[in-house]
Amino acid sequence: MTFQSSIGRTVVIHTPVGSRFCATHERLAHIEMGKRIAVLTGACFGGEFEASHDQVSRRYFLPTDTVVGVDEARRLGITSERDLLGGVVPYGFVGTKAITHGLVSAHARSPPNWSPGFAADVRGVVPRGYTAFSVEDAYIAVHCLLGEGPVRVKPVKATGGRGQSVLRDASEFDSILQKLDLTQLAQFGLVLEENLSASVTYSVGQIRFHGLVASYYGVQKLTRDNAGQPAYGGSDLVVARGGYDELARLTGPPDDIRTAIAQAQHYDAAAVRHFPDLLASRRNYDVISGTSASGQRCSGVLEQSWRIGGATPAEITAIEAFAADSALQTVGASSVEAYGTCPPRPANAIVYYEGIDEQVGPITKYAHLHV
Repeated sequence: MTFQSSIGRTVVIHTPVGSRFCATHERLAHIEMGKRIAVLTGACFGGEFEASHDQVSRRYFLPTDTVVGVDEARRLGITSERDLLGGVVPYGFVGTKAITHGLVSAHARSPPNWSPGFAADVRGVVPRGYTAFSVEDAYIAVHCLLGEGPVRVKPVKATGGRGQSVLRDASEFDSILQKLDLTQLAQFGLVLEENLSASVTYSVGQIRFHGLVASYYGVQKLTRDNAGQPAYGGSDLVVARGGYDELARLTGPPDDIRTAIAQAQHYDAAAVRHFPDLLASRRNYDVISGTSASGQRCSGVLEQSWRIGGATPAEITAIEAFAADSALQTVGASSVEAYGTCPPRPANAIVYYEGIDEQVGPITKYAHLHV
C-alpha cells in the first residue's frame, strides 16, 4: 500500500540556511531517504530543492536540519506536519540542546525570545546543568557544577557526541574557551552539565507520517570511527503503531526504559506548551541513564531532535513495514553506522551509503528489520 494523500507531490531534500555541514555520506544517505519516502507516498523524487524552480507541484520536504522561522516555513509551503519529515522552530536556539537547561542566574546573558519557563518546566526530567551564552556565565556554571563532580561541555550545534569534553578541574576550561567561536556562543550557547558514568543513551521518539503515527524506544550504540575515536554506531528500536500510550503499554520494557519514555513525554509536552509555533512530524529525544559522581543512579533527557537523524533509516524501515501490513502493530528496526571496509551486515540490510567519505573514510550506513 502507499499513503495516497501524497499523490501529485514531489519529495525534495532541503538544506535550511545556516545548517550544520553535512559530509558526503550524510548527504547521500539523505537522498536515499528521500527516494524511499517518495516510493512510500506514491510521489516522485525531485532531488535537492531549489527555490528558483517553478512551484507548479506541491512538495514534501525532507530538511537536513530543523527549519528556523515560521515565515520561512510558510515561504516554502510548509504549513502543517503533512508537509515535511522534520521540524520547524520559531528561533534558532529552540532547535538545539541549549533549551534543555536554564541559565546560571536571572541576570545571565541570553538571546532574544529566550524562554526561562521551559527550562524550569523540564528541570526534573533532565540532568543537572546550565546553558551559557557568554564566557563569564560559562565560568560561573563550571564552578557551580564542579562542586558536585566532573562536568561535560557540549557545543550545541554538534551532533553524535562530537566536540564534547569532560572537565575535572576549572583550569581545563581555558583551553576549551580558546577554541570557541564567541559569535556562535552568543547566538546558540554552550551546554555544561553533570557527567554521568556507566551510562546508556536511549532514544525515544515519534513519527507522524501522512496519517500514520508510530512511536518508539531504543538504545543507541557506540562504535569506533576510522581514527579509533568513539562515534555513534546506530540505534536498535522497538516501534509501535500509535502514540506514546501504545508504546508504554508494550510488555517487556524494563523500568529504566519506562522512565525514559515518561521523561521524553514530559519534555515533548513542555516544548509544545512553551513554543506554540513548534511544528514537528519527527520527534526524537536522547535520554541518558547513568551514575552521578555521588553514586546515585539517575536519568534525564539530554536533547531533542526535530529533524532527520541517525535513527531515521530505522524509522523509515518501520514505516515501510507498517505500510506493507496493516495488521502489524509492533516491529523492531535498527540503523547501523559501521566504519572500515566491507563490514559484515545482515542479508536484509537496506543500504543508505557505502563508500569512502572524504571526511571520515570508509563507512557503511544501513537499516534492517529484526527477524
